[in-house]
Amino acid sequence: MNDATVPAMASLEPPLHPFSISRRLFGEALGTALLLTIVVGSGIMGERLAGGNVAIALLGNTLATGAGLVVLITIFGPLSGAHFNPAVTLAFVLRREMGWSLAAAYVAAQLVGGLAGVWTAHAMFAEPILQVSTKLRDGLAQAFAEFVATFGLIAAILGSLRFRPDATPMVVGLYISSAYWFTASTAFANPAVTIARSLSNTFAGIAPASAPLFIVSQLLGAVVACLLFGWLLKERKPQ
Repeated sequence: MNDATVPAMASLEPPLHPFSISRRLFGEALGTALLLTIVVGSGIMGERLAGGNVAIALLGNTLATGAGLVVLITIFGPLSGAHFNPAVTLAFVLRREMGWSLAAAYVAAQLVGGLAGVWTAHAMFAEPILQVSTKLRDGLAQAFAEFVATFGLIAAILGSLRFRPDATPMVVGLYISSAYWFTASTAFANPAVTIARSLSNTFAGIAPASAPLFIVSQLLGAVVACLLFGWLLKERKPQ
């Protein structure tokens, strides 16, 4: 399949309108920006309202992120595929449903959008726009948690596209909501999100020194999930 016919994450009937590449890239940037605005903004709000109770702050962050993902994927899925995530884009490249050149442009759009989303959240809450996180998230357990979180995310996407494509927005939103709580890392599961959150010294932040191990683990999780589920979900050939 060539770049001009990249399928949306949430494939719907009738077939998707063939939006131009410039619109798809803008959609990826805008969608990623809104995602980071939700993640960082809800983290700031949750922390301010929780009175020091980290569990309540995380719960608020979780609910906002999961709900926001459902909405964003529903809106942007038919436009750009609603990847918002280099690990998801990589999965579609490995499945030969997207070319490397368009994938590189998608990743660039995601990174720019993520930064814009962080700055938007900071501006809304009267935080300094330019920040660098000091929140260390180190250790092999955290890295393994990111591998598991991203593996599960790609599995959720590929499984829903295979069996219930119309349910993909809900599946992804619910998965991320659960992964916030069952992973030690709170499931970043997204290199663009990780980089953007390293530039926010707020509840959702991650220190730049901690980011590389997260990103490597996320990409490994995406590759393993893509390979395993590529085999697992392969249709049987007619006898």
